[in-house]
Amino acid sequence: MTTTEVTHKVQLVDGQFTPSEASDVINALIQEKINFHKLHRLSMCEGNVDSDTSYDDSRVTKLQKEKMDFKSICHQARLAGKNVRINGILDIEIID
Repeated sequence: MTTTEVTHKVQLVDGQFTPSEASDVINALIQEKINFHKLHRLSMCEGNVDSDTSYDDSRVTKLQKEKMDFKSICHQARLAGKNVRINGILDIEIID
């Protein structure tokens, strides 16, 4: 796979949030990605129940773990009376 330089950047999230707000933002983003992979897996299986869905399966599992990890971070911030800074940039490239 050949990649080119980043052709576009999207500042998806940038700011300081209370632990509750941060939890809402991150959980919504992760849940959207989980839903994407679940729908992709379903569409692959519609025509062929023997389709290889291992990539989507592993992404769903990893994203669910990330949600749990972030829940712990928000809990720690809440206990310490701190806010959470989130900086999420999407780098978009054209690839072969």
